Amino acid sequence: MTEFRVMGVVNVTPDSFSDGGLYLDRDAALAHARELEQQGAAILDIGGESTRPGAAPVAEEEELRRAVPVIAALSQGGGRAQISIDTSKVVVARAALEAGATLVNDVTAFRGDPEMAELVAGTGADCCLMHMLGQPRTMQEDPRYTDVVSEVAAFLEERMAFAIAHGVPEERIMLDPGIGFGKTLEHNLELLRRLGEIVALGRPVVVGTSRKSFLGRLTGRDVGDRVPGTIATNVLAYLAGARVFRVHDVAAVHDALTVTAATVSAPWRSPTSTTRQTTPRKSAPSPR
Repeated sequence: MTEFRVMGVVNVTPDSFSDGGLYLDRDAALAHARELEQQGAAILDIGGESTRPGAAPVAEEEELRRAVPVIAALSQGGGRAQISIDTSKVVVARAALEAGATLVNDVTAFRGDPEMAELVAGTGADCCLMHMLGQPRTMQEDPRYTDVVSEVAAFLEERMAFAIAHGVPEERIMLDPGIGFGKTLEHNLELLRRLGEIVALGRPVVVGTSRKSFLGRLTGRDVGDRVPGTIATNVLAYLAGARVFRVHDVAAVHDALTVTAATVSAPWRSPTSTTRQTTPRKSAPSPR
């Protein structure tokens, strides 16, 4: 069976678009993270700053206060899931790595802080480099591309080359096309349709469609009712070659991907002549 990993979202924020304020308390965030791991999350992505459209930046001190205690407690708790820090600030990433995180999920692909690549290289951490047009506060203000897939692929290829040039081993890099980050509904669908072009860059592709607004536009569903749409996009992404799936609803998506992976990897059996026995027909008597 082809391997995949589900990345469970743990937002320690008051203003994330889907679960803002639900897990701002450390103990609530810990309980949620452990529940996601039990549901099948192989990665727990801890974030102390919202990157939803229109979100305002958060000061380093506040992001540290929100995220690092959760990471430290998870690291000391003996869980099996890899711990990821969702940040573009090197100060926050460094503290998170010291607390036990081993993956830096940077929505700016190392553009937000010039020292991030060196930090990841020096600590031996994994990283995820994501495409985003502009900044969270402005990214959905009339985003335009000539060819969204080609431009996203070129960007990710360039950022991967930047990371490697700064000492990050290629095998520690994952790539995220940034569904919903500076993209219209049509851009998101085109990225999903042609996701194979991102997979062709040769690194594990992370897809984050969970509960996003383009699913609401397609289905008319509110944020909490977008699980079926989330499942559909993740199954399509898996079939296109993506292997890491960042979601809020871990159990539902993990089950869907388990069935998908088992189905596409099942051996195909050709029918044989012995499958069905038939009795030869008697020839009709010749007319006299």
